Amino acid sequence: MSNKPVPEGKYASLPNGYRIHYLDEGTGPVVVFLHGSGGGASGYSNFKGNYPALVKAGYRVIVPDIIGFGYSDKPDNVEYPLAFFVECIKQALDVIGVSKYTLIGNSLGGAVALGFALEHPANVERLVLQAPGGVSDMSEYQAMPGMAMLFAMNTSGKPITEEILKEFMRKAFFVDGSLLDDALVHERFELSKLQNPQVMKTMKIPNLTARLPEIKVPTLVFWGIKETMMPLIGIMRMAEGLPNGRVITVPNAGHWVMVEHRDFFNRTVLDFLKNN
Repeated sequence: MSNKPVPEGKYASLPNGYRIHYLDEGTGPVVVFLHGSGGGASGYSNFKGNYPALVKAGYRVIVPDIIGFGYSDKPDNVEYPLAFFVECIKQALDVIGVSKYTLIGNSLGGAVALGFALEHPANVERLVLQAPGGVSDMSEYQAMPGMAMLFAMNTSGKPITEEILKEFMRKAFFVDGSLLDDALVHERFELSKLQNPQVMKTMKIPNLTARLPEIKVPTLVFWGIKETMMPLIGIMRMAEGLPNGRVITVPNAGHWVMVEHRDFFNRTVLDFLKNN
């Protein structure tokens, strides 16, 4: 039995010299899941309740750990702008040998999906975004209570314990805190020990709102109405900006619709994949 906090899959060695860890399951049309940020974030922890449903429905699912997170490389001598995240995911998918795919991204992963679709439109068939980053300015993020908690936790100078992490996740990601299980907190806490502060310190995500009309592929957006991390103005920016977008607002949901309303999320994504 492995003592690793989350399952270990395969590694892609990239032309730029870094290694990206990923899970690769199922056969069929390719769907790539891109996770959010924060201490201990990983593809598996974000989407373990979602990607198996797609595998079962006949899709090949690739779940990478974004550079700086999970089991992927975490260089401490580079900065982490959006372009670097996009470059590493594109190179990883090229190495894996896939060229057409749907991208599903939440939070940071949503911003990476948007940046990817703008940079590499020929490769992207569809987008599914769940409270994506990349459609607000820093001042708007800083006004959000969950984001304020994240900044405070990361700059307090105090060690982050498993209890502190649990309290943050419960308040920042969920409406119903009872849905946050201890196993998920423990996974993230253990993975956070592998991380260095460089990624969170130097991450730069531009506001891509003005470029949304360039994204022509069918796009499905989920947004929890009780969101505390991503400014709700993003709902209208996505609705107005994406020429082939649909925005679903989810009541009684926070930052993690895909966890808090898992069955609804999975059902709706599968319907979108089948019919768009």
